[in-house]
Amino acid sequence: MSKILAGAFPVLPTPFRDDGSIDEADFLSIIDFALESNVDGVVYPGVASEVDTLTPEERRRQVELLAERIGGRIPIIIGASDPDPKAAAKHVAQAAEIGAGAAMVMAPLSLGNDIAAQTAYFKEVAADAGVPIMLQNQPKPIGAGLTPEEVAAVANAVPEIRYVKEETAPCGQHLTRIKVAANGSLDAIFGGAGGRYVTDELARGAAGTMPAAELADIHAQMIHAWQKGDVATTRKLYNVSLPLLNFQAIFRMHMTKEVLRRRGVIKHTFVRGKGPKFDEGDAKELALLLAEADLPYTNHKPN
Repeated sequence: MSKILAGAFPVLPTPFRDDGSIDEADFLSIIDFALESNVDGVVYPGVASEVDTLTPEERRRQVELLAERIGGRIPIIIGASDPDPKAAAKHVAQAAEIGAGAAMVMAPLSLGNDIAAQTAYFKEVAADAGVPIMLQNQPKPIGAGLTPEEVAAVANAVPEIRYVKEETAPCGQHLTRIKVAANGSLDAIFGGAGGRYVTDELARGAAGTMPAAELADIHAQMIHAWQKGDVATTRKLYNVSLPLLNFQAIFRMHMTKEVLRRRGVIKHTFVRGKGPKFDEGDAKELALLLAEADLPYTNHKPN
């Protein structure tokens, strides 16, 4: 039986050059940063990876690069979401090919809160999975935003679903309700939502968190302190990270990539996805937030 996944699992971004093409050297540098940060595993591709902007060929190539660079040192969770269950099943098959720890599949928005339809979807996706499935419950309008009891109902009906990533607010309460309704059928539940509610989630029994990657080292330290019973250190690091995570909630991938650039991890910060961009005032505010957080810089240089 595979080891149950737990800990800090950052969702890696996809770096793009200024012309919008993928920068593979920057991607390898992000992977190295995650490894140096002592994370417990990585997730790719997810919403924070701008997955909806990737072609099928880009997506497959990036997963291959990731598996090569990781080389089995830590678990990989492959983002396998797609509204088409046949397409999602292909992503799950690639996860099995590379020996991933799990394949994460979002409950599709198009199926809404129709539990029979969601169950049928996940049964088709998981039919020949070869890896555990993680049900990602994203709030609308990205995901279906299932209630905790609906999440548990789908998981209970599809035995291949071993994990849940819960991201609908209030995340902590929902995590508790999923645990009760699932009645032991799940191996673990992870928090998401950028790590903004991680202390509450951990207190309620979350196995870990799956935030964006710019604070991978801080999140790893935070989770590992909790695992050792050092709640004070976890809460101290949480308070350090939260102003930056609030900023990230608005600017998303723009903030993630700019922080990674300032930390010496990547060279390029182009974002394919939609959303607010920095103006001069935002750039100044981010600089102040980083100075106040006093984050360590990485030792390695971008490739």
